[in-house]
Amino acid sequence: MGNPNIPVGISDFKEIRENNNYYIDKSGFISELLTDGAAKVTLITRPRRFGKTLGMSMLYYFFNVRNESQKLFEGLEISRNHELCEKWLNKWPTIFLTFKDIDGLDFASAYDQLVFTISDLYQKYSFLLESEEIDEEDRKRFKLLKSGEGSKILVIRSLSLLMRLLENYYHKQMILLIDEYDVPIAKASSKGYYQQMLEIIRGMMSTALKDNTSLKFAVITGCLQIAKESIFTGTNNFVTDTIANTGFNEYFGFTQQEVNKILEDTGTVQYAKQMKEWYDGYHMGEIDVYCPWDVMNYLRELQRNPKAQPVSYWKNTSDNAIIRSFIDFAGNSITDKMETLLSGRYILQDIDENLTYDYLHSSESNLWSILYMTGYLTEARISEGKTAFSPDTKALKIPNAEIREIFETTVMKWFADSVKKWNRTAIFQALWNQKPEIITREMNLLLWNTISYHDYKEDFYHAFLTGIFMGAGEQIESNKEHGLGRPDLVIIDKVNGKVAIFEVKYSQSMKQLNKDCDKALAQMKERKYAEDYKDRYKDIFCYGISFYKKECLVKMLES
Repeated sequence: MGNPNIPVGISDFKEIRENNNYYIDKSGFISELLTDGAAKVTLITRPRRFGKTLGMSMLYYFFNVRNESQKLFEGLEISRNHELCEKWLNKWPTIFLTFKDIDGLDFASAYDQLVFTISDLYQKYSFLLESEEIDEEDRKRFKLLKSGEGSKILVIRSLSLLMRLLENYYHKQMILLIDEYDVPIAKASSKGYYQQMLEIIRGMMSTALKDNTSLKFAVITGCLQIAKESIFTGTNNFVTDTIANTGFNEYFGFTQQEVNKILEDTGTVQYAKQMKEWYDGYHMGEIDVYCPWDVMNYLRELQRNPKAQPVSYWKNTSDNAIIRSFIDFAGNSITDKMETLLSGRYILQDIDENLTYDYLHSSESNLWSILYMTGYLTEARISEGKTAFSPDTKALKIPNAEIREIFETTVMKWFADSVKKWNRTAIFQALWNQKPEIITREMNLLLWNTISYHDYKEDFYHAFLTGIFMGAGEQIESNKEHGLGRPDLVIIDKVNGKVAIFEVKYSQSMKQLNKDCDKALAQMKERKYAEDYKDRYKDIFCYGISFYKKECLVKMLES
C-alpha cells in the first residue's frame, strides 16, 4: 500500500500543501468562480464535511495580497492559467472569516463568541493602526473592536468598517470570504435565541454586502440556504449554488475519477467496492460524488490496518439529532416514508431550499428539505419518462451504507427510549407466568408501532427484544456464553430466583414463523442453555421467538 500523508481534520490549504499532504486538485474552482459571471455575492451551500472550508482557505491564499502563494499553487490546474494568475494571484485585499465557533447555551455566551471572533480578525490587521489613511474616529473604533469592547452597533458594522479601511489602505476593493455563515443562526434556533442572533448576523451581512462600494465580490458558504429575505435582504447581484442547482459540482466532494486516482496512488484499489458502497451516492446537480471526509478517514485507517472495515465517520462528528427530530415529529406518514427509505427505495417529496431557521420544524415538508440539504438524503436518479412530478418535487433516497447505519442506529435509540413509556406490565407478567401467547400479542403491538429496517435481520429483532426488557428492573445478559452456546437474551429476576432465556430467529415468510420458532426451542434444548442456571435459580423459562417483518411468534420450551 502507498503511504502518502492523508490529511484528516486539516482544512488549511497552506498547511496541506507545505507539509506535502495528499491533495486532490480543486484549484479549477478559482477559475470557475472568476469566469462564472459578474456575481457580487455567491452563496454556496453543501452538507458539512464536503470540503467547503478547505475550498475557502484555498481562495484566501490565492487572492490575498498579504500572502506569497506561488509555491502553494505550483503544479495545480490554476497555475497553468497564466493570465488569470497574473491578474488575481495575491493581488487583492481579502478577508476570510468563519462563523463555525459561534455557539452558546444562551444569546449572551454566543454573542461573546462572536465578539471574540471579530476581535481575533481585527488583530490580524493591526498594521492599519499605523496607517495615515485611517482617521482618528476610525482608529478608536478599530481599537474597540480589536479589544472586544465595541458596542453592538460596532460589531454589526465591523465587517463593513474593516473592508473600508483596507480599501483605503490598498486602494483596491475587497474580496470577502465568509465560511459557515449559518452556524450562529442554526445554533440560536435550537437553543431559543433565534431573533436576537438573526438581528446581529443580518446586520453584519447587510452592511458588508448591500451597496458596499468597498466590495469587489464575496463568497459565502454554509449548510442551508437561509431565505434571502431573512438574512440577505436587499443584497444585489446575488447568486446561489446549491446541491440541487449547482455550477460547482465537482469542487465539493470527490468524483469517481478522483477516487479511482486516490485508490491507485495509495495502493488500495481492492477496497473500491467498499468505498463506493459506504461513502458514494451523493447526487449534486449532474455530478455524483463521494464524501471526502469519509474517503480520507477510511484511507488513513487502511494505512494503519489493511483489514479495516468501513465504518460511519459521520456518526461521531455530526449532529444527527435532525433524524431523531423526524421520528419524534410522529405521524404515520413519516413512519411509512422512513420505512420506505430504510428498504432502499425512494420517496417523492416537495423540497423548499429557501428556509428560515425559525420555521424549520414547522412542517413535515421542511424536515424532509433539511435532511436533503444536509446530506442525509440525496436525489435518486429516476429514468426519464418513468415518473413525472413538479419541479419542486424530488425523489429522495438514503445515499449509502454509512448514512443508512446512522438512520438505523437512531431508529433503534428512539425505540429504546419510547418503549420505556409503554405499559409493559402485561409482557412482564406473561414472561414469569409462562404465557407465550400473551407475549406474542403484546410484542406484535409493539412491532406495529416501531419503524421497520431495510433487511429485517436478526440483529434488529435482537435489539428490539432487548429494548423491551431494558430498564424493567431485571438483569439483562445478551449473547453471553452459556451451556454449549450463546443464547440471544437472558432476563434474570434475582429477587424471585427466576430466569427467562430467549433465542431469536428470523423467518423468510409468515408460513415459516411456526417452524422457525420450533427450531429456536430445539437449539436451546440441544445446546443446554439452561444448564448454567439450574443450581442458582428455582425457575428457568426458555422461550423461542421468530420474527417476520412486523409479526412474531413466541413459544415456550416444556420442561
